[in-house]
Amino acid sequence: MLKAAQRFGVVSAIALLASLPALAQTSTWNIDPAHSTAQFTVRHLGISNVTGSFTKVTGTIALNDKDLTQSQVSASIDVNSVDTRVEARDKDLKSPNFFEVEKYPTIEFKSKKIVSGGGKLQVIGDLTIHGTTREVTLDVDGPTPELTDPWGNSRRGISATATINRKDFNLVYNKLLGTGEAVVGDNVKIQIDAEIVKKK
Repeated sequence: MLKAAQRFGVVSAIALLASLPALAQTSTWNIDPAHSTAQFTVRHLGISNVTGSFTKVTGTIALNDKDLTQSQVSASIDVNSVDTRVEARDKDLKSPNFFEVEKYPTIEFKSKKIVSGGGKLQVIGDLTIHGTTREVTLDVDGPTPELTDPWGNSRRGISATATINRKDFNLVYNKLLGTGEAVVGDNVKIQIDAEIVKKK
């Protein structure tokens, strides 16, 4: 009979061999900051929507094409890259009134679980904004089929959407109109469009 240590070694070897096919199907992809953006839309004065974006998005995706639910995502947004096309508004968003970028310069996302159903993917993970972490669910389209760009790089595209309440992330500053309407709405719609490049 095998000794306990030998049995443990055999079991470990079998487990490793069993995992090799899944590992072989996983490839690493980097978000291309030059062709990726994170947009947000929020209600203004209760009458219209204002849209802005973060233009510096980075991150890595460990993509398992055989089973996308076994993939992993991590992403980072440079809050200083916020752009609403109005300099004064951008400055206010970077101030302690909102993102407080000197203290919290990035927004971070790390996936915990991916589920598939009805031809759609949902990426569930921890989103950290303004030093506060909450679990959110991203509805994902993609990844698109792999193609080769003119410089020999393999590329794919992914889009994701979610709606969050900014107060959940301690972004509570606001002003009220005489009618009781808030200058800035609480719910924020997020749209992420990322082009990813396969790591060579």
